[in-house]
Amino acid sequence: MKIMQNILNSIKPHFEEGGKLHTLYPAYDAFETFLFVPNHTTQSGTHIKDSVDLKRTMVIVIIALLPCLFFGMWNTGYQYHSQLTSDMEGYQSIYSIFDHFLFGFWKVLPLIIVSYVVGLSVEFAFAVQRKHQVNEGYLVTGMLIPLTMPVDVPLWMLALSVIFAVVIGKEVFGGTGMNILNPALTARAFIFFAYPTKMSGDKVWVHGADKIDAITGETALGQLATLTNVDPSNSEIINNYSLFSSDGIYSLYNSFIGTIPGSIGETSVIAILIGAFILVFTGVGSFRIMVSMFFGGLSMAYIFNIVGLENNLFMSLPAIHQLFIGSFLFGMVFMATDPVSAAQTNTGKIIYGFLCGVLSILIRVFNPAYPEGVMVAILFMNVMAPLIDHYVVEANIKKRLKRIKINE
Repeated sequence: MKIMQNILNSIKPHFEEGGKLHTLYPAYDAFETFLFVPNHTTQSGTHIKDSVDLKRTMVIVIIALLPCLFFGMWNTGYQYHSQLTSDMEGYQSIYSIFDHFLFGFWKVLPLIIVSYVVGLSVEFAFAVQRKHQVNEGYLVTGMLIPLTMPVDVPLWMLALSVIFAVVIGKEVFGGTGMNILNPALTARAFIFFAYPTKMSGDKVWVHGADKIDAITGETALGQLATLTNVDPSNSEIINNYSLFSSDGIYSLYNSFIGTIPGSIGETSVIAILIGAFILVFTGVGSFRIMVSMFFGGLSMAYIFNIVGLENNLFMSLPAIHQLFIGSFLFGMVFMATDPVSAAQTNTGKIIYGFLCGVLSILIRVFNPAYPEGVMVAILFMNVMAPLIDHYVVEANIKKRLKRIKINE
């Protein structure tokens, strides 16, 4: 690393003011600070110093995402090989764990590369044009975006969604730390509404399903969306609902482990909980938002269980099972806790998280067109977060003024 430091020091004058490449200084500075601790010092004012800077915070989040990424790679291969050999008796066990992971690795890796290359290119372009530093904020966004996508999403669509997320979701508001919406969810929302056939149905979640008629990979929520406004005595409906029983494909156990079709990083509850532990233990993620969103979703799911309309079997799915499918937990841990777009006050975080959970299940059950309501719910609450904080602060001010009057 000493050699690399010497090389960077030798070329630094070319990027500084007056050098031939001074317009590219933000790109040089980003590369240098990514590899080494910057030697910048504070000049004036009062500063709170901490050993955990933005770069280290982003690295912690990426580490927390790795279990979801690695399991998603394995599950991509597992789903493909399982579907491919489903009608071939005796061939189900010919593929090893390593075969599953290797297959998924080569399918997921291009998505990650495109996400980072396109996103960082846009970041560098804005940094050079505005003459400010390149922040490390996209390190996490670049990982989150592929994990929220189906494995078969076209690379050019992913690139478009990344550009939309960086430009419209972040840079128009001023860049890192200024956005009011979660950039990763902004990317997912863009591709969901612009190219819905690539984000829904039964041909996008398992690689090759759109090329081989025998392969279908409907997600659990896609199946549940077909169970609204139905005749519960219909044999086909009964068979579909049985997929969620203890012996079904979407059983509580399979949903917990993650061996079901879905977006790359959202299927495994275990992997998500490992990430949640890392974020809470390091203080990077807000446990208030996570816990309150979990109980908000659980409460709404229990209410639906109690109401239980006969022609809507979606409502009768056990509450805990409801939370284990789809991207509810992934959104709860990695999306709702975004420190920029979430509520800032402690009380506001609880209210914000609880409403995220309630709206996620409400949209999921009552609007089959959007069987995954987490994306819409969190984006809506991102917009409402400043309002929540405002009323929390106002209530606190009134409480203190009242206390002063009583003491007088």
